[in-house]
Amino acid sequence: MKRPLTPIRFLHRAESQYGTKTGVIDGDESWTYSEYARRCRRQANLLESYRLPAGSVVAFLSFNTHQLLEGYYGVILAGHVFLPLNIRLSPADFTFILNDASVKVLFFHQAFRSVIEQIRPQLETVERFISLDSGETADWMEDRLYDQLLEEQSPQLQVDAEAVDEDSVAEMFYTSGTTSTPKGVLLTHRNLYLHALEVGLMLNGTDADVQLHTIPLFHVNGWGTPQLLTCLGGTHVMLPKFDPLGVLEQIQRNRVTLMSLVPTMATALIHHPERGNFDLSSLRRVTIGGSASNPKLIGEAEEAFGCLVVSGYGLTETSPVLTASFVKSHLKTDDADHSREIQAMTGYPIPGADLQIVDDDGRPLPWDGVSEGEIVVRGDMVMKGYYNRPEDNEKAFRGGWFHTGDRATINPDGYVLIVDRQKDIIISGGENISSIELEKVVLGHPAVLECAVIPIPDDQWGEVPKALVVCKPGRSCEEEELLDHCRTNLAGFKMPKSVDFFAQELPKGGTGKILKRKLRERYWAKEKKRVH
Repeated sequence: MKRPLTPIRFLHRAESQYGTKTGVIDGDESWTYSEYARRCRRQANLLESYRLPAGSVVAFLSFNTHQLLEGYYGVILAGHVFLPLNIRLSPADFTFILNDASVKVLFFHQAFRSVIEQIRPQLETVERFISLDSGETADWMEDRLYDQLLEEQSPQLQVDAEAVDEDSVAEMFYTSGTTSTPKGVLLTHRNLYLHALEVGLMLNGTDADVQLHTIPLFHVNGWGTPQLLTCLGGTHVMLPKFDPLGVLEQIQRNRVTLMSLVPTMATALIHHPERGNFDLSSLRRVTIGGSASNPKLIGEAEEAFGCLVVSGYGLTETSPVLTASFVKSHLKTDDADHSREIQAMTGYPIPGADLQIVDDDGRPLPWDGVSEGEIVVRGDMVMKGYYNRPEDNEKAFRGGWFHTGDRATINPDGYVLIVDRQKDIIISGGENISSIELEKVVLGHPAVLECAVIPIPDDQWGEVPKALVVCKPGRSCEEEELLDHCRTNLAGFKMPKSVDFFAQELPKGGTGKILKRKLRERYWAKEKKRVH
């Protein structure tokens, strides 16, 4: 028997098997899985009442709330495409994405009303604007709020999951556009269904799990859980914005077992002065992704959280998870430092992902932990393609593999270690220098809290590395002291040529990931003037 592979089946399972269990917690409110499923169906019926063409794109400009989580199922139940927007984008980015995707309906929180009012005259396809929370209405908005509109709809919806085309697009996410305009990534029902099952095999989750959504669901490190956790019958705990104290409170209050962090989030929690006042004993695993980790951070996090901490890797284009850095059973020893070296790596592929490291001619490189090349992958979780970007698709899928743009090595045990993004490699005097390698060394200094390494122009070498550093509270460090630390750990040609210290945190995006692109733009202009 062959059945269509669609995440709609996960919602049906959660309602059937875990209907009376609390499925979603958002602040002081909570919903059982039966209540959550009914809300998703009401949302779908609302969209059906608008008589949109099949496969229309429905966008959410939303904080990490239960309404956004409902969109993951409500939109696809109605036969449309779900598009969560990164709330940290510029008005110009919003305008481009909403027009490029031909969005028909936009759900939004009132905090973003002024942005929508600013860009609305430039929007070409949006027909309906629906407020997710209370606030004044306007003539361009629906005259009732989200909850009022849902209450008017039936909680019953006759969607036959057997009739769904598993190869049709269910979700669309836009890349950050660091090197060009943002690109729409098309994920099918089949992508999402198989990705959830394959990640579930790797992570060994259960219905007892309680996941705190520390990462925004619009971000590559955040989605995937609406499918996997719902399938398992675990509990979603929503967090509108990352706040270290708020995270600690939620872990204690809701007995959270799982959460995902980027390194800057982990660092903020580890060094929070009130951490010791909270009971974090419910945690069983923390995953760190989004940018490179290091054994020191893994060790500090395990000590602070009292649980297993592993690294992970994925992309918008891969649904998103590709690897995790669990220690394989035959490699386990009593040496904690050895384990943390492995746990800080990019990891090995999830079931279903065929991954290689290739040279510039597409030839596989040896598993020696030294040879550097590009990560290419093929598998069930790889996107259908970029929306209306045939040239980008041809380039990305050349040779029958998806080319990630990430440079890495792979060791004899099959563990990948990312060296850098192709675009973040610093080429100094013809030598490739990994900014990630330098950042790991700098972060190894006991006084350093945050670090980003960027290229700056240089008359002799073309470009050279520069370290941008924030020190830990109550600690300080001089440039020469930090450079001496680097000299003992790096080859001479890799050395940062200078260090700038920031009194405040480095600029970050919506997930806490350091915005190196903005730093590069600022420093390139400033340093170029100085050099020339």
